[in-house]
Parts: sequence; structure tokens; C-alpha cells
Amino acid sequence: MTRLLNPRSFLAVAWPLLIASALGFADGAPKSPRAYLDGTGPGWRALRERDFTNVNCDPQTWTWAGDSVRCTGKPVGVIRTVTPVANFELVAEWMHLQSGGNSGIFVWASEASLAGLKPGTLPRGGIEVQVLDHGYTEQYEKQYKKKADWFTSHGDVFPVGTSKMKPFPPVAPDGQRSFPSKHLSKGLNEWNHYYVRCINGEVRLWVNGEEVSGGNHCEPSKGYLCLESEGAPVVFRNLKIRELP
Repeated sequence: MTRLLNPRSFLAVAWPLLIASALGFADGAPKSPRAYLDGTGPGWRALRERDFTNVNCDPQTWTWAGDSVRCTGKPVGVIRTVTPVANFELVAEWMHLQSGGNSGIFVWASEASLAGLKPGTLPRGGIEVQVLDHGYTEQYEKQYKKKADWFTSHGDVFPVGTSKMKPFPPVAPDGQRSFPSKHLSKGLNEWNHYYVRCINGEVRLWVNGEEVSGGNHCEPSKGYLCLESEGAPVVFRNLKIRELP
């Protein structure tokens, strides 16, 4: 004889599974539901080619194909969003195509920091969310014959130029960078997932589903989003933003 399951017991078992399935964890996605967002739901919109404008790169530096954009890395420079943003959430996936590749996502870059930038230079202001391949550390230590103790390749967050930020610990030796609390980024030719939340002068970064770095008391706390070209090929895809009050 089949024994009927108490409704409350059924819900206790089924509800976590339903949540996991809805969030995509049943198919092998990261097990950290707190911030592994895919940019779907009310308020989210995709960022495509029409949402960006060139600042100081060559016309062929960035090549768009639907929801992805490939960067040659040359020359050094950025593209920026057409309009500035203040409070927002951003999701992005990125993959380096060359060992030691360097790139980044700038948030709150002011118009003044972008004005008149020549090819080969980067914004003089804003908060950079580092996008760095693991091989960069190896190459740095081989070239300079010393330990790479002032940066990591797992999601540093830091102010650039005249901008300000109070970094969350752990903090780099110079007191400027927020180092990641965990090393979660994947290596060459593998996709990484970033979730960036910027609200009221505070920046927080989640790498592949877990919060690792950030800072507050950022100045300015409004500006442009920029994608960085810095010497090596990199691909971004599934860029999505949700602007907040």
C-alpha cells in the first residue's frame, strides 16, 4: 500500500529543489545563489553595440556580434556607455584569449576623466573592476624578479586617477586596492561571471557567484561604464544592467 506524504513534509523536501531548479543550480551552475544572476527579470536590459561609443580605440578594436564583443587589446583605450549611470547592477561574462591578458570594467568614470584621451591611455578617473588573466602574475614575477604582492588576478577593485574609494579588506599594501577575499576566477579560455553592484557610492563585486571585493565612499558616484582594451584579446558577453533609484 502506498503511503501518502504529509503536505508539509512534501513542501519541506520539494521547495528547496524547486528553488534550485529555478535558479539553474540543478544543471551544474555555481552553488552560490546569493548573486549568480543572469540579468533576467524586471528592470534588466541588455547592453549592446548601440549602448556604447568609442573613446580612444581604433574602429576595429571592438567587434560586436549580438550579445558579445571581442576586443583586440590594441591600442590601449576604452569604449564607454552612451549615457552615465548612478545606482545600478551589472552582470557580465568575460574570457581572456591570451596568457597574461589584461582588461577591466570601469564604473563611474566622469566625463572630464574621458575627455581628450589619446590612444594608448586610460581614463584618469573612475573605479576599476579588474579583469586579469592568471598568467599576468607569472609574467610579472619573471620580468621584475619580485613577488606580485600589489595586485591579484581574481577581481581587484580600486580607484583610478583622481577618484576616491575606501577599499574593503583585505587591502593591498598601498592601501588603495580591495583584494578579493577568495580566489575564484577561472583561467585562460574559460568564461568568468561578474556581478557588480554600485549603490550610493559603494561598489561590490561577486566573482562566479560569490562576493569577494569592493569599497565605499567612492567619489564620484555617477558616471560612465567603460570596457577596457589593454594589450591583449578578450571577449565580453551577456552584458546586462539594471538601473536603480
